[in-house]
Amino acid sequence: MNLRGCAAQILSHVLSDGQSLTAALDSHLPKIHNPQDRAFVQAVCYGVIRHYYALEFVLRQLLGKPLKQKDGDIKALLLVGLYQLQYMRVKPHAAVSETVAATKHKPWSKSLVNAILRNYLRDAEILQSACGTDRQAAANHPLWIIEQIEQCWPELAEQILAANDQAPPMALRVNLSQGTRDDYLDLLTQQGIAAQAIEYCPSALVLDQPLNVEQLPGFSEGRVSVQDVAAQLAAGLLNVQPGHRVLDLCAAPGGKTAAILEQQPQLQSLLAIDVDDKRLQRVTDNLKRLNLYAETLAADACAPETWAAGRVFDRILLDAPCSGFGVIRRHPDIKLLRRESDIAALRDLQAKILDAAWSLLAPGGILLYATCSVLKQENEAQIGAFLNRHADAEELPIEADWGLAASHGRQIPTGNCQMDGFYYAKLGKSV
Repeated sequence: MNLRGCAAQILSHVLSDGQSLTAALDSHLPKIHNPQDRAFVQAVCYGVIRHYYALEFVLRQLLGKPLKQKDGDIKALLLVGLYQLQYMRVKPHAAVSETVAATKHKPWSKSLVNAILRNYLRDAEILQSACGTDRQAAANHPLWIIEQIEQCWPELAEQILAANDQAPPMALRVNLSQGTRDDYLDLLTQQGIAAQAIEYCPSALVLDQPLNVEQLPGFSEGRVSVQDVAAQLAAGLLNVQPGHRVLDLCAAPGGKTAAILEQQPQLQSLLAIDVDDKRLQRVTDNLKRLNLYAETLAADACAPETWAAGRVFDRILLDAPCSGFGVIRRHPDIKLLRRESDIAALRDLQAKILDAAWSLLAPGGILLYATCSVLKQENEAQIGAFLNRHADAEELPIEADWGLAASHGRQIPTGNCQMDGFYYAKLGKSV
């Protein structure tokens, strides 16, 4: 199996077919049996998508004319070759020869791929310098995303865009119902795994180097889970007490659901809702590994009249559908697949779910609104509009050492304290 060709095939599904990188990898990686080969292909695919705008700019300079649409696989292969030459510790002759060898299915392209990659090696310095003259290539983002982030965060835009192009750290959530964080940190140290405790999140550790979850002691027994530190903050902010009835809306894949149960095992009930029954299965699977239980239901959060049956809840977590601009470093294909028109549609959907959720909150209850976005229109502006619509709602303060105080709620810029970009607002319902 030619690994470069396999990577190009996966990338074609994203670049030409609009498939998510996660789905494309899931359908191809199981066919690669060697773990090192799988890791190589995955690293190449993430790298090409992460640096797509710079690589595509360089490729356009090298091509005499654009490739035909039906040759998207050859374009993907050229991007794979360029990525190896620019960003990986692959010997140039091996990168070129192996990439050229992947053209067997289209023999006409062999000479083209060889020429393009060798021309890049000859003119690499000039081509890389030219990237700085193009805003999309220089920032590795489409222009409309650059402008959206600059509009929201003029002083932080460069920092956020740069953080989006970095590989994220691997963060762990220690199951405190099974032992202390210090105990688990000692266990990691004994196995030669270096990690750092995060002061402002009592369950969080960040590994010095990512690794396969099978290497984590106690993972299969539910002692630890993989979850970004920003997402771990939700359970503490929700302030769940014994006997509470909790609703987790848009719950998949279930990391926050599990964290709530780990933190407060004496709930009266927890109902996890998601509109996608396939994604909801991931909630069930995660809870099973952790030996936890919650009621799960595939349902539309906008239409509680179809499933709530008169129930009200003391605590509601709404991890709202959003642009995902705070997790681009984890899902770089967002830069390619998200459309500018999506933002207004998402903002309207968030408002509908917020209003529907509010009708289910008991007097004196708390609703925690969360997104993995850095756009103000999805976050503080969304909450400001909500407060104007609901006289019985008040914003509750979030006092923290992380993130930035916003006009409403608290914003975590991507990369702040090693975290993903995230937003939280805490809303109380008058008695």
